[in-house]
Amino acid sequence: MDIKEKIIAEIKTIYDPEIPVNIYDLGLIYDVQVDNKKAKIKMTLTSPNCPVAESLPRDVKNVAMQVKEIEDVDLELVWQPPWNKDMMSEAAKLELNL
Repeated sequence: MDIKEKIIAEIKTIYDPEIPVNIYDLGLIYDVQVDNKKAKIKMTLTSPNCPVAESLPRDVKNVAMQVKEIEDVDLELVWQPPWNKDMMSEAAKLELNL
Protein backbone atom coordinates (compact mmCIF):
# COMPACT_ATOMS: atom_id res chain seq x y z
CA MET A 1 0.00 0.00 0.00
CA ASP A 2 1.54 3.34 -0.99
CA ILE A 3 1.39 6.47 1.13
CA LYS A 4 -1.56 7.97 -0.78
CA GLU A 5 -3.55 4.74 -0.25
CA LYS A 6 -2.70 4.84 3.47
CA ILE A 7 -4.00 8.42 3.70
CA ILE A 8 -7.20 7.48 1.86
CA ALA A 9 -7.69 4.49 4.19
CA GLU A 10 -7.44 6.86 7.18
CA ILE A 11 -9.85 9.37 5.58
CA LYS A 12 -12.36 6.53 5.07
CA THR A 13 -12.63 6.26 8.88
CA ILE A 14 -14.34 9.70 8.97
CA TYR A 15 -18.10 9.68 8.49
CA ASP A 16 -20.40 12.54 7.66
CA PRO A 17 -22.49 13.12 10.81
CA GLU A 18 -25.73 13.36 8.83
CA ILE A 19 -25.14 10.60 6.27
CA PRO A 20 -23.95 7.07 7.21
CA VAL A 21 -21.19 7.05 4.57
CA ASN A 22 -17.50 7.89 4.91
CA ILE A 23 -16.48 11.23 3.45
CA TYR A 24 -14.21 9.67 0.80
CA ASP A 25 -17.00 7.57 -0.71
CA LEU A 26 -19.31 10.54 -0.31
CA GLY A 27 -17.06 12.36 -2.78
CA LEU A 28 -15.95 15.14 -0.45
CA ILE A 29 -12.24 14.47 -1.07
CA TYR A 30 -11.36 15.86 -4.50
CA ASP A 31 -7.64 15.16 -4.53
CA VAL A 32 -4.85 13.62 -2.47
CA GLN A 33 -1.24 14.17 -3.50
CA VAL A 34 1.94 13.19 -1.71
CA ASP A 35 5.29 14.89 -2.26
CA ASN A 36 8.12 13.66 -0.05
CA LYS A 37 6.63 13.71 3.45
CA LYS A 38 3.91 16.28 2.71
CA ALA A 39 0.31 15.50 1.80
CA LYS A 40 -1.82 17.97 -0.12
CA ILE A 41 -5.54 17.31 0.18
CA LYS A 42 -8.36 19.15 -1.58
CA MET A 43 -11.77 18.65 -0.08
CA THR A 44 -15.19 20.20 -0.01
CA LEU A 45 -18.30 19.97 2.15
CA THR A 46 -21.83 19.05 1.14
CA SER A 47 -22.70 22.73 1.61
CA PRO A 48 -20.99 25.89 2.89
CA ASN A 49 -23.45 25.83 5.82
CA CYS A 50 -22.46 22.27 6.75
CA PRO A 51 -22.68 21.88 10.57
CA VAL A 52 -19.19 20.31 10.65
CA ALA A 53 -17.53 23.01 8.50
CA GLU A 54 -15.13 23.75 11.35
CA SER A 55 -14.34 20.25 12.55
CA LEU A 56 -14.37 18.08 9.42
CA PRO A 57 -11.34 19.65 7.68
CA ARG A 58 -9.44 19.46 10.98
CA ASP A 59 -10.40 15.78 11.33
CA VAL A 60 -9.14 15.04 7.81
CA LYS A 61 -5.85 16.78 8.51
CA ASN A 62 -5.47 14.91 11.81
CA VAL A 63 -6.06 11.45 10.32
CA ALA A 64 -3.68 12.16 7.42
CA MET A 65 -1.02 13.05 10.00
CA GLN A 66 -1.52 9.57 11.52
CA VAL A 67 0.26 8.08 8.48
CA LYS A 68 3.81 7.70 9.75
CA GLU A 69 5.43 8.75 6.45
CA ILE A 70 3.64 12.13 6.55
CA GLU A 71 5.12 15.12 8.38
CA ASP A 72 2.87 17.89 7.08
CA VAL A 73 -0.61 18.21 5.60
CA ASP A 74 -1.75 21.08 3.42
CA LEU A 75 -5.53 20.92 3.43
CA GLU A 76 -7.42 23.14 1.02
CA LEU A 77 -11.17 23.58 1.37
CA VAL A 78 -12.63 24.27 -2.07
CA TRP A 79 -16.13 25.06 -3.33
CA GLN A 80 -15.54 24.50 -7.05
CA PRO A 81 -16.84 22.31 -8.42
CA PRO A 82 -19.76 22.31 -5.98
CA TRP A 83 -20.43 18.92 -4.42
CA ASN A 84 -23.40 16.95 -5.71
CA LYS A 85 -24.69 13.40 -5.36
CA ASP A 86 -23.05 12.33 -8.65
CA MET A 87 -19.67 12.57 -6.90
CA MET A 88 -20.54 9.70 -4.57
CA SER A 89 -19.03 6.25 -5.14
CA GLU A 90 -21.31 3.46 -6.32
CA ALA A 91 -21.00 1.88 -2.86
CA ALA A 92 -22.18 5.11 -1.21
CA LYS A 93 -25.13 5.39 -3.61
CA LEU A 94 -26.13 1.80 -2.85
CA GLU A 95 -25.80 2.44 0.91
CA LEU A 96 -28.19 5.38 0.58
CA ASN A 97 -30.50 3.67 -1.94
CA LEU A 98 -29.86 6.29 -4.62
